[in-house]
Amino acid sequence: MFEFENPWTPAHQAVESSDHATLTRLLDEGADVNEVCCGMTLLMHAIELEGDSALQSGQPIDSALTAIVLAYGADPAATLEGQQSPYELAQFYDHGMAIRLLDRFTTDMGK
Repeated sequence: MFEFENPWTPAHQAVESSDHATLTRLLDEGADVNEVCCGMTLLMHAIELEGDSALQSGQPIDSALTAIVLAYGADPAATLEGQQSPYELAQFYDHGMAIRLLDRFTTDMGK
């Protein structure tokens, strides 16, 4: 029997599952909000998941995951070599709410 090994950390799994309560609990308990797993930060994962989910489902885009990780201190300017930045991902998915959140948190960090 083939067993599937989950590659995600608990926080990334919460993002992947859109489990807002678990994500918030994990971050509140000290999970690293800027952790990298499978080539993505939590913020990048949140933006990508929200954008792709809306694209595939045809439903309105949601920004709850992005807001949660930003509220817990995710670095909106963090980039990984060879990957799109969070802002570029938001632009790619036409994720206006994420763009506005990124702008807001980037401005707030500069104060």
